[in-house]
Amino acid sequence: MTVENNKSIDNELNSKFKLFSLSRVMAIAMNTFTQLVRMKVFYFLLIFSVLIIGANVLFLNFTFEQELKILQDVSFGAMTLFASIFSIVGTALLIPKDIEDRTLYSILTKPVPRFEYLVGKLLGILFLVAVSLLLMSILFFAVLFVRQHGILAEEINQMRGQPSQEQISSLREDIFAQGLRLELINGVVAVFLKAAVAAAIALVVSTFASSTLFTIIVSLVIYFIGHAQSMALDYYFPEGDMHGALQRFIAGIVAIIFPNLQIFNVVDGIVSGQSVPMSLMFRLTGLTGFYLFIYSFVSWVIFAKKEL
Repeated sequence: MTVENNKSIDNELNSKFKLFSLSRVMAIAMNTFTQLVRMKVFYFLLIFSVLIIGANVLFLNFTFEQELKILQDVSFGAMTLFASIFSIVGTALLIPKDIEDRTLYSILTKPVPRFEYLVGKLLGILFLVAVSLLLMSILFFAVLFVRQHGILAEEINQMRGQPSQEQISSLREDIFAQGLRLELINGVVAVFLKAAVAAAIALVVSTFASSTLFTIIVSLVIYFIGHAQSMALDYYFPEGDMHGALQRFIAGIVAIIFPNLQIFNVVDGIVSGQSVPMSLMFRLTGLTGFYLFIYSFVSWVIFAKKEL
């Protein structure tokens, strides 16, 4: 056997048995994404379309400020709901389905480390949520763009006499300030970040759960507790009064087990016309990365000890 053949074999073995392979993770992620798409999850777009079109039709008697605000509230509410459902239910279905189809055994015997398998599955879910939010955002922004121009034309027609160019410009500025604007993108990003944390929670639960239903229920409970965590901390520690080391330790443990999802709710402020500082968006992104790392590590620790 030649030296070149020995080197090629060594390189092949090293590539197969190296501790972490991004290519293997991405292959699992894309396979997971394809698997979820085959479940026809994108039918939700029909429901989302009905919701935002219905919001246009049902609230035509409101002022344009109220109408545009309702349209944004309904759209962001539907996006948050769908993204959270996909994150939790989609993650809860993955491992049990792979065990049932026996694809998990073939993946782990290739060999693929269990950590790569879990990270790939999580990334696949996040890809699905990202694509779903992208499609919903395009539809939402298109409807909002069309509606704000329709409102402008209606308001101009209702003016008495011939409006001046200054009046039209002022009216356009008022309407467009309540309509399509770059600030809405921050709201979509915040929805995605919260859904990513929800998916990571469901991943942890799915590694020790006995059934898909149990995973969904426990993940939803943690999800709702995460929204109420800040209120509970404010009740037990008014005005942030956590002077003792034990109190700070307990609060930290609670924050890891039950992430404070309320801080991701920046949509209400955005819809009301408030600006979201980029420092807050960076903080939310960093916090999401922290939770994804912690929950992925905990999932791996549990899953590594699980007999399959």
